[in-house]
Amino acid sequence: MTPQPTVSGNQLSSLSQQLEGDLYYDNTMRTLYATDASAYREMPLAVAIPKSIADIKALISFAAVNGISLIPRTAGTSLAGQVVGNGLVVDVSRNFNKIIEINPEEKWVRVQPGVIRDELNMALKPYGLYFGPETSTANRAMIGGMVGNNSCGSNSIVYGSTREHTLEVKAILADGTDAVFSNIKKGEYDSLLQAAKQKNGSASLLDKIYLKTNEILSSPENQAEIRRNFPKPSVERRNTGYALDMLLNTAPYTQGAEEPAKEFNMCSLIAGSEGTLCFLTEIKLNLVPLPPKTQGLVCVHCFTIDEALRATILTLKYQPQAVELIDEYVLECAATNPEQKKNAFFVKNKPDGNYPAILVVDLSRETKEEVEALAATLEKELTEANIGFHYPLLFGDDTKKIWTLRKAGLGLLANIPGDEKAVAVIEDTAIDVYDQPEYIRDFNAILKKHGMSAVHYAHAGSGELHLRPIINLKTSEGHRQFRMIAEEIADLVKKYDGSLSGEHGDGRLRGEFIPKMVGQHNYQLFKDIKKTWDPNNIFNPGKIVDTAPMDTFLRYEADQKTPEFKTYFRFHDQDVLQHAEQCNGSGDCRKTELSGGTMCPSFMATRNEKDTTRARANILREMLTRSPKENRFDNHEIKEVYDLCLACKGCKGECPSNVDAAKLKMEFLQQYHDVHGVPLRSWLVGNFSKMTGLASYVPWAYNLIFKNAPLRKIANQVVGFHPDRTMPLLHDTTLKKWYDKRKKPATSGKRVYLFCDEFTNYNDVEIGKKSILVLEKLGYEVIIPDHGPSGRPQLSKGLLKDAKKIAEENIRLLKDIISHDTPLVGIEPSAILTFRDEYPDLVSDELLEESKKLAMNALQFDEFIAREIELKNISKDKFTKEKRLIKLHGHCQQKAISSLVPTKKMLSLPENYTVQLIPSGCCGMAGSFGYEKEHYDISMKIGELVLFPAVRQQPEEVIIAAPGTSCRHQIHDGTGRKALHPAEILFEALV
Repeated sequence: MTPQPTVSGNQLSSLSQQLEGDLYYDNTMRTLYATDASAYREMPLAVAIPKSIADIKALISFAAVNGISLIPRTAGTSLAGQVVGNGLVVDVSRNFNKIIEINPEEKWVRVQPGVIRDELNMALKPYGLYFGPETSTANRAMIGGMVGNNSCGSNSIVYGSTREHTLEVKAILADGTDAVFSNIKKGEYDSLLQAAKQKNGSASLLDKIYLKTNEILSSPENQAEIRRNFPKPSVERRNTGYALDMLLNTAPYTQGAEEPAKEFNMCSLIAGSEGTLCFLTEIKLNLVPLPPKTQGLVCVHCFTIDEALRATILTLKYQPQAVELIDEYVLECAATNPEQKKNAFFVKNKPDGNYPAILVVDLSRETKEEVEALAATLEKELTEANIGFHYPLLFGDDTKKIWTLRKAGLGLLANIPGDEKAVAVIEDTAIDVYDQPEYIRDFNAILKKHGMSAVHYAHAGSGELHLRPIINLKTSEGHRQFRMIAEEIADLVKKYDGSLSGEHGDGRLRGEFIPKMVGQHNYQLFKDIKKTWDPNNIFNPGKIVDTAPMDTFLRYEADQKTPEFKTYFRFHDQDVLQHAEQCNGSGDCRKTELSGGTMCPSFMATRNEKDTTRARANILREMLTRSPKENRFDNHEIKEVYDLCLACKGCKGECPSNVDAAKLKMEFLQQYHDVHGVPLRSWLVGNFSKMTGLASYVPWAYNLIFKNAPLRKIANQVVGFHPDRTMPLLHDTTLKKWYDKRKKPATSGKRVYLFCDEFTNYNDVEIGKKSILVLEKLGYEVIIPDHGPSGRPQLSKGLLKDAKKIAEENIRLLKDIISHDTPLVGIEPSAILTFRDEYPDLVSDELLEESKKLAMNALQFDEFIAREIELKNISKDKFTKEKRLIKLHGHCQQKAISSLVPTKKMLSLPENYTVQLIPSGCCGMAGSFGYEKEHYDISMKIGELVLFPAVRQQPEEVIIAAPGTSCRHQIHDGTGRKALHPAEILFEALV
């Protein structure tokens, strides 16, 4: 264990001035880097974001002089505490993310360690090439981390581990010197050793590394110990300790080894070393041809885990690309997640109504016919063996949904209600796949003996199920179980000559058990390796060797006491702290715009960990757990981290752990306002309806100011808006006034109640008119009932007390008239969706059931039209046959709470209208966020990620559609194009 470093603020300040990049040693950033995706927490000394090789060398020099450690970090999704420690965290994810060179002829690529795995393959695809190993975190996992952990992933039965594909690395050694490690032919290796020996006392650190490695591997005693005590050769996933067994199987040390297949390459040792030996700056990777063109997945539904594992052995002879297990716990958790519930469309429950264990078998081949033939043969064999009861074969986009569900497993497991969670402690064991059924039976017998259960999922085809026991780590009993289960399963893995770590690494979780797994003799060799490479213990100490006890520095203290939190929002079956604790650090919020989706727009723009959903959950958890203040929400660190949260709701839909950062932000703001008062700008925005209502009496005066650029800039600056942001103008009347004055058409059609939200009523009146007219043209009676504003502006500024009054008044006014047959239909997504999203969490207990009933019948305009199309109440013959192309940008809250499917269905009603989704996330406006002077630049940067370029590329005749008023305004300010509400488009298509 590394002692707590003693470095002064002045020393860190001096170091900061030497760096091109950034150095943070404030409490906020240190807190955000105190955890990863593991059970551990330890405050680092500081966080460095280096910008150059010179920065990294300066950090190494500083560490050596001051006796501190460096902890290399990329995405921070380690499950064994690899990137948690008390030293200086060095995050290379922001600046070391370049693809340096692609060599299609020789099939290799050279990258920096911060390149994301999936984005690498996007760049390689035009060349017909592919980097094989694929972690479940592949859309944010970075190559440096994959090398550090020797990652494998679902397709390892074809591609193996990262180690097999690491050809060369450039590294900085502990003395600050540069080194390159790659294949060395036997003759060259002998010459290298001879030259190093002749230097005697002048040997460099690099010389000493090669000499010590040779000394270890040349010893017959060491060779025998390594071969006897390392995992048996048939266990292909083997990450326990340093890979001396891999180096031993190379030409210099193994008789009869053939070159060049097994040339000596120190990369075999570096892969899986968890940043404990050197600091990587470049990595050269082997590439393979693209996977087969046609992906077909057979989803074998089994009654039990044991049955699924027996099926696994049977499937392997079909040479699958992957064989992955999804158990009933994962499926249960998926049912509570909006996004993953859709992805579980293929699941058929067992006859008793319970979820099955599903084995996903990837039979990808070049043609669909080949896949279908293989699948039919496999199904026949499984049926004859009395294995499974349902065998759907899925192709195309459906396969992406299944893999997304499977990859979401880690995050989904955080959704288990309460403080008991599926804990990463023995989740990485790997054994011979043919031993797997018996091993799992023994494993479950141990758990049963202790009255425990576990989740089983992931890599059945390669002998590594991720096994997570359900433990409450907030209790002393949970801490006892954490250690006890680790000890007993380590013994079981050793019994089967397996590896305690298959791909997640040893870190501080499994390091304690390495002597048990490989023997004390081999463990001493590991210590010798570490000492030789890193004499001053600079690089990530306390991982693999000399680790602290595995049950120390846990994220949760045993029997820790936290107060009960009185909140304005209702957190169903949990409290606000437990909601924040659902984040397990899997980092899904770190994906970039290239991977698609909405979460998290601020991170996509800044690439700063502080701007992730994970950071927002972590800072709230930390402050609510450890703050000494009476009101634990009253902490500037929370305010700082939530500042760039757009409250877009992307996380509510996409975070597999169901963390709703927007809801947490709103709750925090109201709690903070209770102490500090409501800022003027927040009050003005929150009271948008009142302020705009007053201005609507003199719309000409309001518009005179905001149509005139100089006057607008002055007015904007007075209230704290950015001078370059245009403002929405007022119509010369309101929608309600227009509706009340007009003569209503006679109709005997179905009645629809229109929710006249505050944005449509004052600013988007023409859209409101057209929405009413198109409904009437289609035969519906449209009534605007008595109701108040939506409360969306109040919610956005954390004015929850006011929002609650509005919500309760609306429920009282609408509860007796709204039903399935007479729904409440809304035009602005963010307004109508408050009925489904925030209202049930906000209203008093006596109105909760009424709120839920109302939520079920509160529909967006396009949802209502799509429903009526399904019921065959609306036909195409009322619309033009003209050909038009529509590019649709979806509203964030719509994507999170509802779907874009109804919008696309509605806009496709005219038979020659083609609707294409713009693959954009958040537009960047997010209500008032994009107006605010300090947020304007980041707002526009978010728009430039995908949306603005996509809109600019469209010819004038292409219709740009956007349901959200903020989105339309942002598109106008960012591109000059006018975007239309889908209701306007449908109105214009009427004949």
